[in-house]
Amino acid sequence: MTYILNIETATKNCSVSLAKDGQTILCKEIAEQGYSHAERLHVFIEEILKKTKVKIQELHAVAVSKGPGSYTGLRIGVSTAKGLCYALGIPLIALDTLQVLAHQVSVDNGIIVPMLDARRMEVYSAIFDKNHDNIKAVQAEVLTEDSYSEFTETLYFIGDCQEKCQTVLTQPNFKFIPEIVFPSASQMSQLSYEKFNQNDFEDVAYFEPFYLKDFLVTK
Repeated sequence: MTYILNIETATKNCSVSLAKDGQTILCKEIAEQGYSHAERLHVFIEEILKKTKVKIQELHAVAVSKGPGSYTGLRIGVSTAKGLCYALGIPLIALDTLQVLAHQVSVDNGIIVPMLDARRMEVYSAIFDKNHDNIKAVQAEVLTEDSYSEFTETLYFIGDCQEKCQTVLTQPNFKFIPEIVFPSASQMSQLSYEKFNQNDFEDVAYFEPFYLKDFLVTK
């Protein structure tokens, strides 16, 4: 059996799950207005291991959501994941945050468009088909009334910026799923297990989050 600890901190949702052979055993998460990742993350990890009675030495790998997303959230999650991997001598797995978000949706037909807020009318987005295969790479884009107008299929928009998206994305084939807001570590289990079996690992010493945009300090 393979135990993988999954960490998702790219958004306001501080989320941790433990998976066995690609199936989530337990997930703990909380989404708050103020980022509480630094206070919650290690507590969640300890609580999950205690409740599942899995020793930290039994972990085979740690998977982390690599971004895009919050600069601070990503730094906390990646730093924690790298520290655990280094201390335990186990592999580090990195997963695309928008892919993790997309896996919360199951559709028979149409296209899934996960989006995360990047301030004003800018978003981080990607496009996946009904099988969750990526058909448009992650990008930072400014939304306008013409965005996605080339698509005739039904588009399912998910993420934490749906309210502002609906002010400009008004085509009849655009559908919003308001209950799906943040990526969750519970959706990382199968993805991280697949990468583990493919030996698709990161260099613990040199891996950095995928910020997509440079971090800017403003007054």
